[in-house]
Amino acid sequence: MELDSDLQESRMNSPDGLKACYLNLCAEMKQDVNPYILNMLQHVDHSDVVLYDGFTLMLSGNSLLFPVQRLTDNDAAVLVCLLHQNSFITGLDLRFNNLSNCGAESIAKLLLETKVLSDLNLMCNDIGSSGAEWIAEALQVNQSLKHLRINGNKIGNKGGMHFATMLQLNKTLESVDLGDCDLGIQSLIGLATVLNHNKSLKAINVGRPLVYTLQEEMTVHMANMLQVNQSLQELHLAKMGIKDFGAQQLSERLVNNKTLRFLDLRCNQISCDGAKFLAELLRHNTPLKILDLAANRIGDDGLVYISEALRYLNDQLVALSVTSNSITGTGLVTFANALKSNTTLKNVYIWGNDLDESACSGVLSAWNGLPATVVEADSIGSFKRRTWSLEN
Repeated sequence: MELDSDLQESRMNSPDGLKACYLNLCAEMKQDVNPYILNMLQHVDHSDVVLYDGFTLMLSGNSLLFPVQRLTDNDAAVLVCLLHQNSFITGLDLRFNNLSNCGAESIAKLLLETKVLSDLNLMCNDIGSSGAEWIAEALQVNQSLKHLRINGNKIGNKGGMHFATMLQLNKTLESVDLGDCDLGIQSLIGLATVLNHNKSLKAINVGRPLVYTLQEEMTVHMANMLQVNQSLQELHLAKMGIKDFGAQQLSERLVNNKTLRFLDLRCNQISCDGAKFLAELLRHNTPLKILDLAANRIGDDGLVYISEALRYLNDQLVALSVTSNSITGTGLVTFANALKSNTTLKNVYIWGNDLDESACSGVLSAWNGLPATVVEADSIGSFKRRTWSLEN
């Protein structure tokens, strides 16, 4: 049976042709061949599954499976020429390489030309605010990209503002990771303001900004956004200095939110009073499925508040992390006993607390026969960094 014309064109752009095309481009552009790129092109599977369903080209600079020569801006320029008319590579993983603003400019050109690229990972390169501007401007017109990770690049407050402007116009992005990007309070407020109206974004990470204020203005703006936004499903607010007041603002606004499924509040300053507000949120039985409170300081009293909410009044939460919260056996046993009446919580993370022998025996005794699972593992999360996500 003859292949249709579209499939014939795909096979002309097959992986066997990519290797030869890459070598020819390096010669034409007078660039050195990167053996890592060449090796990875040789490993691209060119089965019918690839041709029809797409393929992610893995060129991460921290790979342990293949010999790595980290990509430079020159490599990015050749790669863009190679991929700009490609019809089956839908994902590009360039994390942990040596791409700077010039490399970001090349990637922006690809975003302007591609019609198939849906997943781009630029995590932990050396892209600054001007590189962020190039990428953000390209995404104002790009209609294919759905998932972008640029976390770990120090784009700063200016870069964050460029992305806020982009999200006013872009209608296709579903997730954006801007964690560890040195965002400032202006860009955080800008992003929160834009999300009052953006109806396409489902997940965003703005964790670990550089904020020099004790007033929690950015938390208030994020909370107000959650009261009106009806599309966001996943919000990461780790390492933002959120205190009990911020937890109160988030909890009170989320009562009226019907879409958020995952709230990440790791590594903040929430105490037992803040946990009391979050427990009140759980009492309202909102659609929240995952709550990450790792590395706060809710203590035994905070966990007791949450336990009381989960005992009879919540049948939505499926995962909870309270790791490293100065909790002792008193709180843990109370929590385990509360789960005797809760049948929906399946993933519980408790490591990093005071798990002495008596506490462990009490917890195991209370938990015996329960469907919930105690997991001594990393904290929950998404953006493919931790062990649990909404897709599971």
